[in-house]
Amino acid sequence: MSAASWWFAAVPLRRIALLRALVYLFIPLDVLLTSGWVRAKAEQGPVLYQPLTVARWLDLPAPSSAAVNWLAALVVASALAAATGWRPRITGTAAGLAYLAWMVVAMSYGKVDHDRFAFLVALAVLPSVAATSLRPSRTAGRWTEQGAWALRCVQLAVVATYFLAAWAKFRFGGLDWPTGATLERALLRRHTALSSGLLNQPRILVPMQFAMIIAELLSPLVLLARSDRARTLVALGMWAFHLAVFAGVTIIFLPHCVAVAAFVPLERLDGAARRLRDRLARPPDRAPVRPAGRPATPRAAGRR
Repeated sequence: MSAASWWFAAVPLRRIALLRALVYLFIPLDVLLTSGWVRAKAEQGPVLYQPLTVARWLDLPAPSSAAVNWLAALVVASALAAATGWRPRITGTAAGLAYLAWMVVAMSYGKVDHDRFAFLVALAVLPSVAATSLRPSRTAGRWTEQGAWALRCVQLAVVATYFLAAWAKFRFGGLDWPTGATLERALLRRHTALSSGLLNQPRILVPMQFAMIIAELLSPLVLLARSDRARTLVALGMWAFHLAVFAGVTIIFLPHCVAVAAFVPLERLDGAARRLRDRLARPPDRAPVRPAGRPATPRAAGRR
């Protein structure tokens, strides 16, 4: 497979429409729920605000509580507009820039979360795709090479998140990271009923750390998956990993999990939804009710 065919092999336009809706509809949930703590930080004044490098370059002041609330409203409104698919280059660009501004403010109150990288890449490339519609009839049978390029960018960002996480482990933890106590420390702080039995079990935790870093280093291999089925299995494996992490230490990378959907043929959900709708609308099969006192068959009547 040549590089050009890998980057631009056409994909169904319906896949882009559904991914676009998923990405933009996640933004209000994130702003109002998962990163709602930003508003609480802003209410405490500038004492906790340490601007990121880009904020210092732009000489941005510490945001007030009112400014953060207005920014949150702008992010939510622009994301909802972009989710409709109307004027995607305009609404999508506005939603991406607004969410980026929200992230600059949020990450200036603490650590920079690497689970936002692939999601931000998705916001950057989705406006490049031509207008789509959430109505299946308007995208049926239509394919797009622009959409293929956008999907590949998001997939690369997802893989880079894992690979660079392994590089960061060696950069800050050294070659001894796999044999350290990272998982044990995480379990001591955030263990659950499902993971409490792993405490003080280095014979289990150390191999788990080796497996984690090996999987991250080998993550670029998933880009070799050619079929939709193989890429779907890749996405299911990633989601299963993050679900296991959440079950063990209550940490979940929700924006990253949304970006993983770029590996999935989302247009096939239409067929599944249609079959489910038809099944629910179909009247249940009922056995014929025999009137009381009447023989079931003429043969039974003759025996009487």
